[in-house]
Amino acid sequence: MPMTEQATGAHHPQPRPRSGGHHSAPEQVTGAQSLIRSLEEVGADTVFGIPGGCILPAYDPLMDSTRVRHVLVRHEQGAGHAAEGYALATGKVGVCMATSGPGATNLVTPIADAHMDSVPMVAITGQVASKAIGTDAFQEADIVGITMPITKHNFLVTKADDIPRVIAQAFHIASTGRPGPVLVDIAKDALQAKTTFSWPPAMDLPGYRPVTKPHAKQIREAAKLITQARRPVLYVGGGVLKAGATAELKVLAELTGAPVTTTLMALGAFPDNHPQHLGMPGMHGSVAAVTALQKADLIVALGARFDDRVTGKLDSFAPFAKIVHADIDPAEIGKNRAADVPIVGDAREVIADLVQAVQKEHSEGHRGDYSAWWKDLSRWRETYPLGYDQPGDGSLSPQQVIERIGQLAPEGTIFTAGVGQHQMWAAHYIEYDKPGTWLNSGGAGTMGYAVPAAMGAKAGAPERAVWAIDGDGCFQMTNQELATCALNNIPIKVAVINNGALGMVRQWQTLFYNQRYSNTVLHSGPDDVNPEARGTRVPDFVKLSEAMGCYAIRCESPDDLDKVIEEANSINDRPVVVDFIVHEDAMVWPMVAAGTSNDEIMAARDVRPDFGDNEDD
Repeated sequence: MPMTEQATGAHHPQPRPRSGGHHSAPEQVTGAQSLIRSLEEVGADTVFGIPGGCILPAYDPLMDSTRVRHVLVRHEQGAGHAAEGYALATGKVGVCMATSGPGATNLVTPIADAHMDSVPMVAITGQVASKAIGTDAFQEADIVGITMPITKHNFLVTKADDIPRVIAQAFHIASTGRPGPVLVDIAKDALQAKTTFSWPPAMDLPGYRPVTKPHAKQIREAAKLITQARRPVLYVGGGVLKAGATAELKVLAELTGAPVTTTLMALGAFPDNHPQHLGMPGMHGSVAAVTALQKADLIVALGARFDDRVTGKLDSFAPFAKIVHADIDPAEIGKNRAADVPIVGDAREVIADLVQAVQKEHSEGHRGDYSAWWKDLSRWRETYPLGYDQPGDGSLSPQQVIERIGQLAPEGTIFTAGVGQHQMWAAHYIEYDKPGTWLNSGGAGTMGYAVPAAMGAKAGAPERAVWAIDGDGCFQMTNQELATCALNNIPIKVAVINNGALGMVRQWQTLFYNQRYSNTVLHSGPDDVNPEARGTRVPDFVKLSEAMGCYAIRCESPDDLDKVIEEANSINDRPVVVDFIVHEDAMVWPMVAAGTSNDEIMAARDVRPDFGDNEDD
């Protein structure tokens, strides 16, 4: 069964426990030693975690391992997001470890995040001794029950003998089919008990058989629709990156001549600078991409899930379009929008087969004519390009800051983002021409993702520059991991886009709540509580970052922008944090208001695109 492939398009198969790995003779060990040996055998080379009572037995043999590096994080949420960043940067399974109770529950947010975004991750948690389970013992939480809805699978291990098999299965499940997080909860007495270790274990997963090869009839139907369509769009989702299918996608796009939109999760799957690329669809997508989907007569969805951020009001989405929906997860097909041609399979195999089927259609004289379509698309793209205004008071524009970071970054830089305005600006104003260069929290929208994800990406790909684009709100959720970076030689760079507010929430208050800014100002408290504090910088991000072992700079003027970014790029022996003080009123455009139709897209404030009436035929 094919393993999930690296986001960079290179193939990094996980060692296969059934037949791969070297065979080891049975030996007497503790369950904890068996766990560490199993991690070594499945190819885990980095674990992010924090010890505590119930997982403590595992940390003793971990100290002796020469093959597994442990990174001691400052908060379990940081461990989980770091495992995600590591997985996305390397294509391998990310691993995080925590103790029982609050340690395990602190992993819930990154596990949910990995589940929404299909990130291969194994979370290992300690659990109270098996006889104490269910007694409300100290630091007990039913983490298997808690995480059941947000994991691809989870295991409770109460016998030391089961540890190698469960670890092998966990890594196999996490990395094959539609990738996702798997939780392994191990009782403390199972870690302490004596057992026999041998490798590889026998794996038995009778109900788990992901379909990777698409059905030939469905492929032929899809190819026919593509050549018959007049207004097709390739709607590309994160599944194309997960499958390592970017080369195949480029061939299909150029073969058909159809326009391409890449979702927030798929940026870099198709080069931003390619003439067929319309940009990102959705709530804050480009006018051309959003409108192309609305006016299309055929949407070919590849590894995408028709989520609400893309479709807007679902019953008004793409009213003229037939749908070809290809996904490795059959549960996604028809979930939100009925598919005329459903295709279950791995995106790489689906796209490769589609290329052959379209070539066959062409050889039989069936070729789509999209010239009138491209005339419309080009007009929308030229009339409503992405853009921003410079602030009138001479302060820094957040869009310009992010754009220049992208332009001055070294070749192959990985960008991570938190959630909110800065995330959308990073999606729009940095050019992503290669896969695996954009990591963000798409489905869950987790504030605090950027810094630990950058840490994990840099740990997994130390030769590449990693920039975290973060907001001042997100940054205050997980910035303690800067200390982890400083102490573990993980020199990430962090741009804090500091507008003194929870920016995206403030934007909604500006547009929909009559500019009543309830609890979105970050740099001051209520006037009646502490009037002297108004306008001061609490915290001072430069001092905070320096206290955690980072090099820190503040930038307040457009005149200093390039100099500061170049200084940050030149420092590679420790983490760098740049506090960019930006204008607080900048907004993300275009925008489709939540719950409205994509037809209601606004190109800018009070600017409603005019598409004319003659294009709805």
